[in-house]
Amino acid sequence: MSTKKEIRRYSIRERIRKKIKGTSARPRLSVFRSNKQIYAQIIDDSKGITLISASSADKEFSSQKSNKTEQARMVGKILAEKALKAGIDIAVFDRGGYLYHGRVKSLAEAVRESGLKL
Repeated sequence: MSTKKEIRRYSIRERIRKKIKGTSARPRLSVFRSNKQIYAQIIDDSKGITLISASSADKEFSSQKSNKTEQARMVGKILAEKALKAGIDIAVFDRGGYLYHGRVKSLAEAVRESGLKL
C-alpha cells in the first residue's frame, strides 16, 4: 500500500467486512473499481466461493464505446440477470471501501432496477 488513499480505503473496507457477511441465503455483492475497469462478484463467505461475477473487462464490453459510469450500469444489469438465473434474488451490498457515488452507485442502482434486492 503506497498511498494514504489506499490505506484509508483498506481500513474502511475492513470496518465494513466486520459487519457484512455473505451467507448462502443472502450472499455478498462485492465491488472492485480500478482506474479503467469495474468488477463485481456475488460471494458466499460461509463456503468461501464466488457464485457469480461480471466485469467491464469481459468480451462483450470490448466492442462498446461508452463512459465508465455507463459501463458500471451495464455490469450491474448483467450481474443481476446472471444472479436471477442462478436463483439468487437477495444480496447484501459491499462497496469495498469506496464512496457510494459515481460508478459504484450506478452499478448498485442498475442491480436494483434489474430485480435483485440489496
